[in-house]
Amino acid sequence: MGSGAYNRSEATLGDDGVSPVTLSSDWSRVVRLLLIASLAVIGSLGNVYMISAVMIEDHLKKRGNTYVVNVALADLLITGILMPASAVVILAGLEAPVQVCSVQWFLAILSWLVTVLSLAAIAAENYARLCLPPEKYAKLTTTRITISVLLIWFVSAVAVTIQHIYDLGPDYCTRRSEGILPYQAAVAAFFVAMPALLTTLCYAKTIIQVRLARAHPSFKPPIAFSWDYSLMKTNMYSFFLFFLFWMPFGILLFIGSIKNISARLFYNLAWFALSKSCVNNFLYCIADRHFRNAYINLFHYCCCKTTVTFSRRTRGEGARPSGDVRVHIIPGYNMYSYTSPQRSRESGQTSKRSIATFRPQSRDVYEL
Repeated sequence: MGSGAYNRSEATLGDDGVSPVTLSSDWSRVVRLLLIASLAVIGSLGNVYMISAVMIEDHLKKRGNTYVVNVALADLLITGILMPASAVVILAGLEAPVQVCSVQWFLAILSWLVTVLSLAAIAAENYARLCLPPEKYAKLTTTRITISVLLIWFVSAVAVTIQHIYDLGPDYCTRRSEGILPYQAAVAAFFVAMPALLTTLCYAKTIIQVRLARAHPSFKPPIAFSWDYSLMKTNMYSFFLFFLFWMPFGILLFIGSIKNISARLFYNLAWFALSKSCVNNFLYCIADRHFRNAYINLFHYCCCKTTVTFSRRTRGEGARPSGDVRVHIIPGYNMYSYTSPQRSRESGQTSKRSIATFRPQSRDVYEL
C-alpha cells in the first residue's frame, strides 16, 4: 500500500469527477456545502456534549471514563477541523487543493489510530473495574491514566507523521498503491489486529464473569454496579460501531492494492467512515441513561436557558425526619466483593460492630 514513487502534487480529482475533499461534482455546491456543514455542526456539538457529560454527571465522573473522553476528542479532529476545511474549500470554489487533502488524510489517520488504541484501553479498564478486586483496580490511578492517554496521542502522532513524511501508507489523495509490503502488513497487525483482538477478549471475558457472578446466590451488587455494567455494554457497542463504519473502507484499501477501484466508490466509503465521528456521541445518548440525562440537562441549560443543577443535591437539616437514626454499611460494588466468602464474613462482623449514635437536639446521622 505504499505510494512513495508518486508525486503528491498530482491532481486529486477522481477520474469520474469525485473529489476527496469536496465529494462528487455531480452534486451542486449548495447540496455539498449543506451536507458537510451539517455533519460538522451536529458532530462537533454532539462530541462537546459527550465530553461535558463526563464532567457534569456524578456517576460518570470516574477516572476510567477519561478514555471515553479521549475517543470524543479524536472525533472532534474530524468534525471540528477536517469537515469544516472541506466546507471552506467548497465556499471558495477551489478545485480540491492537494495541500488540504493531505492535511485531512493526516487528521483522519491520527483520529482513527487514537480511537483504536483508546477503545482497547476502555475495554481493559472496564474489565478491571467490574471483575478485578478493588485493591488491584486501585493501582489504576489518575496519574497512570493521564500518562497512558498522553502516550496514546504521542505514539499515534509519531506513527502518522512517519507515514506522512515517508509516504509509507495508502495514498488517499491519489489512490495510488504498489501492493502490500511486509512491513505494512506488520504495522496493520500491530495497530489494528492486536488492539481489536484485545478489546474483543476483554469484553467477552467481562460479560462471562459477570453472568457467572449473577448466577451466584450471594451476589447482590448495588445499583452502581448495574450502571457501570450498562456503560460497559455501551462502550462495547461503540467498538462495534467503529468497525462497522471503517471496515468497508479498510477492505477497499486492501482491494485497491490489487486492482483499480473507481474514485466514486473509494471516496464515498471514505466519507462514510468519517461520518462515524458524528454518530458515536448519539450512541451514548441512546444506550446509556446517565449520558442521556446529562445531554438533556445540557440542552436545557444551553438552548432553553433554564436553571439546571448538575451537582448532587444534599438534603438540608429541615428535610430530615424527626428522630431518624440510620446505619449504612456500603461496601465496594466490585463483584468479587459479593461472591467471596471472606468478604461475606467480614461484612457480618462489621455489621455487629456498627454503632448508631443519636442525639435528639442535633438529630445527627452517622454512617459507619
